[in-house]
Amino acid sequence: QVHPVESGGGLVQAGGSLRLSCASSGRTFSTLTMAWFRQAPGLEREFVAAITWRGGTTFYAASAKGRFTISRDNAKNTVYLQMNSLKPEDTAVYLCAQRSRSGPYSSVDGYDYWGQGTTVTVSS
Repeated sequence: QVHPVESGGGLVQAGGSLRLSCASSGRTFSTLTMAWFRQAPGLEREFVAAITWRGGTTFYAASAKGRFTISRDNAKNTVYLQMNSLKPEDTAVYLCAQRSRSGPYSSVDGYDYWGQGTTVTVSS
């Protein structure tokens, strides 16, 4: 089993920054991809960013490109999401996802393990 645990959420004003972390434990040696998704109240879970564990190739949703940066620390089994120029529409629960198989990086169904989420609130 793999257990991702998110941290770093909070309340920030529009234009501010936050850095989210996701530390994973368990059978992490088989990890291929880690990703961040978010879910706002009443909306479906949506892809934010992903990173391949070995090569570090990154992928971003259009809404995140240019403002968010995903990175990883393999030694710590941790993935980060640096979020800059935050907007009120970025308000959501941010969830870390992990998988040991290939597939579409932006699909919710493509991930096997999920954290509980960390809440980000951006005030206007």
